[in-house]
Amino acid sequence: MKALLISALLGALTFPMITEAKTESLVLGGGCFWCTEAAYELLPGVKSVMSGYAGGEKPNPTYEEIGGGGTGHAEVIRIEFDPEKTDLETLLDFFWEVHDPTTLNRQGADVGPQYRSIILYANPAQRAAAEASLKKAQAMFSRPIVTQIVPLEKFWVAEGYHQNYFKRNPNQGYCQFVIAPKIKKLERKLEKQGK
Repeated sequence: MKALLISALLGALTFPMITEAKTESLVLGGGCFWCTEAAYELLPGVKSVMSGYAGGEKPNPTYEEIGGGGTGHAEVIRIEFDPEKTDLETLLDFFWEVHDPTTLNRQGADVGPQYRSIILYANPAQRAAAEASLKKAQAMFSRPIVTQIVPLEKFWVAEGYHQNYFKRNPNQGYCQFVIAPKIKKLERKLEKQGK
């Protein structure tokens, strides 16, 4: 009788449904992934950013192999975002602000194919959004944009010490002289835009 009563009481209780927010992802590269990772972490609606490698042929590449230039991979980031709080257009518009898409295989002092400007699309909608964004962004630059827009074959997660590099190493020289000024500039710009 007791068990029947408890069962009836539990059946009458309602528990709120806990649903996980839907996320989408976008993979792109604009030079050193430490810089792009730190930049995208500023945007509202971005849930997480992971550094990695994509766009090449070698399975499970290492940072040393990428630096040697023989893998075909670029340093990239995978952005996980909430589509109810931000969208592809916003993420892609920001892409043109966080790096120079007119320099082939180079961002500042970082030189090599691993630092190329690249958008790796996961589906036809991302491809169309990337192509439209590039066309719109070209008006902001006096030189042609050289960004590759290619299908995403596989995203390889970079070694653990690369993840959240700027946050974990703010006093490191590259972080102080390259990343920090870029992040401050982007923060001011986002503040002016009310984001």
